[in-house]
Amino acid sequence: MSLEDAILGSFTYLRPSTLKAVLWKSDDVFTFVEDNTLWAEPVKNANKEPVLTVKELKEITEFELAAFPKYLWLNESEILIQKGLEYFVLNIDEKNIKFKISLPENAENAVFNGAGRFVSFTKNDDLFVAFANGKITQITNDGGNGIVNGKSVHRNEFGITKGIFNSPKGNYIAFYRKDESMVKDYPLVDFMAREAEYTPVKYPMAGMKSHQVTLGVFNIKTGGTIFLNTGEPLDHYLTNVAWSPNEKDIYIAELNREQNHMHLNCYDVISGEKVKTLFEEKSDKYVEPLFPIQFSKVNINEFYYLSRKDGWFHIYKYNTKGKLVQQITKGEWEVTHILGFDEKEKHVFIEGTLDSPLENHIYKVGIKTGKIEKLTSDEGIHNGLLSPQAGFIIDKWNATAVPQKTDLISTKGEFVRNLQTAQDPLENYNLGENTLVTLKTVDGKTDLFGRLIKPVNFDPNKKYPLVVYVYGGPHSQLVNKSWHNSARWWQYYMASQGYIAFTLDNRGTNNRGRDFETAIHRQLGVLETEDQMQGIEYLKTLPFVDADRIGVHGWSYGGFMTLNLMLRHPETFKVGVAGGPVVDWGLYEIMYGERYMDMPQENPEGYENADMTNYISNLEGKLMLIHGVQDQTVVMQHSMKFIRECVKQNKQVDFFVYPTHPHNVRGKDRIHLMEKVSRYFIENL
Repeated sequence: MSLEDAILGSFTYLRPSTLKAVLWKSDDVFTFVEDNTLWAEPVKNANKEPVLTVKELKEITEFELAAFPKYLWLNESEILIQKGLEYFVLNIDEKNIKFKISLPENAENAVFNGAGRFVSFTKNDDLFVAFANGKITQITNDGGNGIVNGKSVHRNEFGITKGIFNSPKGNYIAFYRKDESMVKDYPLVDFMAREAEYTPVKYPMAGMKSHQVTLGVFNIKTGGTIFLNTGEPLDHYLTNVAWSPNEKDIYIAELNREQNHMHLNCYDVISGEKVKTLFEEKSDKYVEPLFPIQFSKVNINEFYYLSRKDGWFHIYKYNTKGKLVQQITKGEWEVTHILGFDEKEKHVFIEGTLDSPLENHIYKVGIKTGKIEKLTSDEGIHNGLLSPQAGFIIDKWNATAVPQKTDLISTKGEFVRNLQTAQDPLENYNLGENTLVTLKTVDGKTDLFGRLIKPVNFDPNKKYPLVVYVYGGPHSQLVNKSWHNSARWWQYYMASQGYIAFTLDNRGTNNRGRDFETAIHRQLGVLETEDQMQGIEYLKTLPFVDADRIGVHGWSYGGFMTLNLMLRHPETFKVGVAGGPVVDWGLYEIMYGERYMDMPQENPEGYENADMTNYISNLEGKLMLIHGVQDQTVVMQHSMKFIRECVKQNKQVDFFVYPTHPHNVRGKDRIHLMEKVSRYFIENL
């Protein structure tokens, strides 16, 4: 495997084929795109028929298309086609345009609403709505100078992915308004201009002033906007926005700045006043609401909520008075996704880790009984798409030795047929042996899962150098039973160069429950390093591991972990490459940093212990730092602070920057990056 194979191939020619753009048209017909044609295939057989070709679509829309664009079924006879800034709703039976919406240049963050026949969008920092009759209405006009409307807020934490929330019947548009005028401009520079240009961003650092967010509601009929009276303090977090089905209320999970007390609040859409608090969640560490409530389709006064309040992500049913009706799923495992419900809501269909935290399966759960029926049988990572009336599931899955399969299964637990099986794009490559290992934490109480890749043409009588690839932070899981156990192809490249490649998921990572994740609270780097060293101690027991030649590489939180390992255990690690590393959590942003560390004022000892500059005197091995010049996630200041202290202490360290790149290096330039990383190990380890 070449380095180009490892970097570019994993996204292109070495990526397993799959059934593309699969959606349900009805409960017994699904559609997919193949050969620039949208095909419909009935559940009962494989007799696919063309629905729409690119050529037909060009003739209908008079729009130039190189490939079949994004589409969405609005009902069995109407389809939404989106290409760039153009939205077409077609009657698929008559092959004509029902209505069309065109957005202006520079429109962003667009959200389509079929019921209201409009698309809401942002331009610069203001919010607009474009209607099917061609009219465009500007909803806000105060954008700019620190005011941002209709965009994602709170730096995309708390499950936030957007800033516009159209109401279900199309009568209202709710939107975030962010005031960050009180946050200082953080200096970034574009060095590629004729004269370097100052391109500042707003970057609220831990313990400092945060931006302030409110939620506006625009009334389509009246043209008026009200803002919900979410009250003070103004620097709290408004997350998980959800509309009631009748559009009378909006529900918001509101979290205090300390992130340890959440209120689920209901607001009246007309007045903007708070109607009630339905329930609260508290923690001595942190509460992290990630999923909006989902209303029942059979009872408008009930909803479902996915919460970790008992220690694991499980489904709860509440009524709109805030009373808990029942906890539907229970146990020491996680519900990872709610696929949907059957028509009478007797069952909920979910994905979860009931069988193993290394797998993801599809289950059918009785809502009243809690009885669980497993619908997928093959070991691996399964992701489902439930049909409209919940008769069938399209199961896309992969496993250690399975690149990609798409199966059709019934919700009664029957395998219907295989829809697609990918050829193995790596079948002609000579790869190192890839195995999973299970270790224990120091106290022997908790399992830790790792992945070991041996060198190509492995000789058990030889000793090999070792390169650890690490991330180790929250919301990550690098080791599971997906294809090749979720290995990165770069690790196979290093194996081809004669290195052992190892990765371990330490405490703080995902899909292991609340206690496993929150164990690192207020002391980032401590338990994670302890767990990683458990992996090292295991590796040292293997006769083919050269304990004098151990290296480590990671990016972002993994860069932080690379520094932890190099500096806390200099006797163990000979070479390290830290990319975009967090050096001092006091320089990191508020939402993420304060969740895991609290404010610097509240946890000075924790911040001091996690400041990597305090351990530079321990540095013995070869260390390189790499940073993107335009990094808005882990700002360059981290590397600058670290290097300055190295100079003060006369500690040699290598440093490389990537102009124009933000937090990571993408595209063709990534080959340059990974060649630099690889050479550093090859030359020094």
